[in-house]
Amino acid sequence: MADKAENYDSSEIRVLEGLEAVRVRPGMYIGSTGYDGLHHLVKEIADNSIDEAIAGYCSKIEITVLADGGVKVEDNGRGIPVDIHPKTKKSTLETVLTVLHAGGKFGGGGYKVSSGLHGVGSSVVNALSTKMIAEVYRDGKIHHIEFDTGKPTSDLQITGKTDKQGTCITFYPDITIFKNGVDIDFEWVLRYARHQAYLTKGILISAEDQRTGAKESFYFEGGITSYVKRLNNGKEVLSDDIFYVDKQIEDAGVEIAVQYNDSFAETMKPFANNVLTPDGGTHVVGFRTALNRVLNDYARKNGLLKEKEENLTGDDIKEGLTAVVSVKLPNPEFEGQTKNKLGNPEARGYVDKVMSEYFGYYLEENPQVAKKIVGKATLAARARKAARAARDNVIRKGAFEGLNLPSKLADCSSRDRNECELFIVEGNSAAGSAKEGRNPKIQAILPLRGKVLNTERARLDKMLANQELVSLIKGLGVGIGEQFDINGLRYDKIIFMTDADVDGLHIATLLMTFFFRYMPQVIEEGHVYLAKPPLFGLIKGTGSSRKIDYLYDEAALENKLTEVIEEKKKAGTKIDENQERFKQAGYTAQQRFKGLGEMDAKQLWETTMDPENRVLVQVHIEDAEKADAVFTKLMGDQVDLRKNFIQSGAASVDLDDLDF
Repeated sequence: MADKAENYDSSEIRVLEGLEAVRVRPGMYIGSTGYDGLHHLVKEIADNSIDEAIAGYCSKIEITVLADGGVKVEDNGRGIPVDIHPKTKKSTLETVLTVLHAGGKFGGGGYKVSSGLHGVGSSVVNALSTKMIAEVYRDGKIHHIEFDTGKPTSDLQITGKTDKQGTCITFYPDITIFKNGVDIDFEWVLRYARHQAYLTKGILISAEDQRTGAKESFYFEGGITSYVKRLNNGKEVLSDDIFYVDKQIEDAGVEIAVQYNDSFAETMKPFANNVLTPDGGTHVVGFRTALNRVLNDYARKNGLLKEKEENLTGDDIKEGLTAVVSVKLPNPEFEGQTKNKLGNPEARGYVDKVMSEYFGYYLEENPQVAKKIVGKATLAARARKAARAARDNVIRKGAFEGLNLPSKLADCSSRDRNECELFIVEGNSAAGSAKEGRNPKIQAILPLRGKVLNTERARLDKMLANQELVSLIKGLGVGIGEQFDINGLRYDKIIFMTDADVDGLHIATLLMTFFFRYMPQVIEEGHVYLAKPPLFGLIKGTGSSRKIDYLYDEAALENKLTEVIEEKKKAGTKIDENQERFKQAGYTAQQRFKGLGEMDAKQLWETTMDPENRVLVQVHIEDAEKADAVFTKLMGDQVDLRKNFIQSGAASVDLDDLDF
């Protein structure tokens, strides 16, 4: 050790030139090299075009996923400057795309407000792409330059004349960086384009996928009010009117839209310089502070809260709230490269000031709406107090240590959460087989009796009166509502194990509704799974030589039979075409499992519980807005929405796959 310390000199220090540091540690610049990091590249290039639109110089943006795997982003803005940069002695275009912290957002006059990475974004995307092509349309000319992993492969050239103006960037993500693949998710592109169109009034954003031919355009004259309408689609709103304000304070902009619905969930979409900040930040703190103060002041002033009644809390007020809060700041301070949270302290004051003044006016001018909002919050307060009393009875400290766990839970012996699994099992018969067949060290079994409560239309106090949900909450160990703490989770995997029929799928949907509405973090952190039990068993032999091949769906069954029959034919075996296919394949019987209860403990272990052989489907929230709309449609009280959904999907159902 002493020798090594003595040899520690300048030769041990590595100096990374240019964009080399980005390729060595890409996660430092784009957050990850997985799905999120890959799509962050698209966002960074497109954000630069959005900045042109925010500045008032761009009215149209086109995002194209190319058939050859590239991504092209074109706008009709001013076009990146192409003259020689005084410091680098290279063209400004090349400088912006190859030098970190070079861009129009660092000087005083390029952009007052920006969402791009201030010159870091474009150069980072360039460094992480096997090829980048940049074209700028300025002064009637097409200026063209190409790069390979951040290094120019040609000088800036004029390749033709044009009457267009703007910038076009095409890039090809490097497969050696993004090990999970470089296949761009077009649904992600559509979500991004839709958001930006909502947040930038008057801009047309088109998205095209040349791989499939899909194309969609977005233009919203109403801006974030249109966004709020979309978020509340399918929900019963307290008023058709949407509160909206758009004000400039000093050199910052504050835009807010609010509308309440009759659900029990909150939908909050905060943005800073058109960047979604899912973890909130100072702008959200300012909004909530003002909203709570204004509503309580109004309720007191107008006798809607009695003198002895407590003030409404933030949790009471946010029930049924749908809000979009968008701020535009000259120097946004985000926490982390991926910008999940805004840190600017001044943003809190700006939003608080605007919300306090103009939402106060709105309530005074719309007393009937104000009365409905306060009335809903008052009901929520009563339910909160009832829920607190109920919760105190069912959730106690020490649940992780096994205290006060539900009697029906067959727990595992391990206390290492990382290896523990909880199977939520439909029916006592299947639960009995699961208990007998499981690995008791790491696998716990919680049986469900019938269908759990539909929590889409139930407050917490009603949920805590439901014994099945109480058992689940106590077993998980995370608490619920104000006491929810993800660190208390007792199992790494929570697995819904239900029959592969309509009732089983309904139970799984009810469980997912509960987790999505009341424990979304459990899903977001990747702990929720669906077990996939087999539908078929192909049996060969009898007695001790009996062997079963398990197949999980019709397609797998047909593929297996075809494969075995073809192999037998190649081997010279004569096949009786008049026999059933499973007999042609050499099987003695074919079994179709109509429910988990038909399997004995050994079969359930082999097919559905053994980590070596089972098939699990992990539940993700890829698009929270879409998921919210789906749960509202399927589990809410708007019958027409469900009816339309069923009718529109009926044509795609193959009746031959249904059992009657």
